[in-house]
Amino acid sequence: MAQGYLTHFANGKATFYSAGIEPHGINPNAVSIMNEDGIDISHHSSNHVDEYQGFYWDHIITVCDHADENCPFITAPNAGRSHHNFSDPSKVKGSEEIKHAAFLKVRNEIKEYCRNFIEHNL
Repeated sequence: MAQGYLTHFANGKATFYSAGIEPHGINPNAVSIMNEDGIDISHHSSNHVDEYQGFYWDHIITVCDHADENCPFITAPNAGRSHHNFSDPSKVKGSEEIKHAAFLKVRNEIKEYCRNFIEHNL
């Protein structure tokens, strides 16, 4: 979701990549909740951070504590770093309404975070 919003708010001024330390594939609920806000992430992929070794990074953003604690091996000595721990809505149990509400809450938090990031960093 963050890659989708960062790309949207940057409006072509930067390129964003998304990777994780435990890629699980793109979550259909994430695709759906982003579509509700007019952002299509259906073409995004779930990549492992190792796929990007050797890239030059201007900035590295981690969006969960697990990634922040386990991704210090990314070699980018001059990159800025930002971190915010968003809850993982895919771990919410319950009815479809409860799951939708969890994805909506996190989507809106990520949207605001990304809007602020772009405003202060581009």
